[in-house]
Amino acid sequence: MERLQKIIAKAGITSRRKAEDLIKAGKIQVDGQTITEMGFIVKKGSEVTYEGKKLAGENKVYFLINKPKKVLSSVTDDRGRTTVIDLIESTERIFPVGRLDYDTTGALILTNDGTFSNELTHPRYHLKKLYEVKINGILTLTHIKALEQGIDLDGVMTLPTKVVITHKDLSKQETDFTITLFEGKNRQIKRMVESFGLTVLRLHRARFGFIEVKDLHVGEYRTLKPYEVKQLRMLANEGKSE
Repeated sequence: MERLQKIIAKAGITSRRKAEDLIKAGKIQVDGQTITEMGFIVKKGSEVTYEGKKLAGENKVYFLINKPKKVLSSVTDDRGRTTVIDLIESTERIFPVGRLDYDTTGALILTNDGTFSNELTHPRYHLKKLYEVKINGILTLTHIKALEQGIDLDGVMTLPTKVVITHKDLSKQETDFTITLFEGKNRQIKRMVESFGLTVLRLHRARFGFIEVKDLHVGEYRTLKPYEVKQLRMLANEGKSE
């Protein structure tokens, strides 16, 4: 048995404090009955719904999508733009694990498992992500050394990375490279590149942990296999820092 507001918070919809507002507003149902009582205890096996959708309970789901450009990594958008939720058919109330920028493509996981999401995104877990980058400009050895050792972004040093040059076009003044991150600061790769006076032309997350999207066309998704979910959890905890 668990308190209703805790179940709502664990589902990833909102914080526990704001969950109380949803309860007061009569937006939460337990087994079909609207609950407005603070501290209501939900019995094991009960069905909790919000706006007609079941909250994360026994039926945990995990999806991998190859996110297209011009799609938001959010549940809703007040401007009516397409979100990743619009691209996935699910009766569960899912949400993205972390985010990719509006014009960034690639691997994005969605779930209704709040604990799993936290394990993959919390700063103390250093799960690696591989990005393919195309920039306007030539990435020099000095740039690579700075990226791999860490860069000061607004007073905070980035963690060390791994950079591999895959192609240089001197005539077009463009560079293709891969970069492996062990954290997820806002617009991190773009900001690091911009600190050199260069510009990102294309950004694609090819791998999240060991999960790749090379077999998915842009906009396609699939369900993660149980062993993949288990392995992602193990990898996250192996990289855990105090």
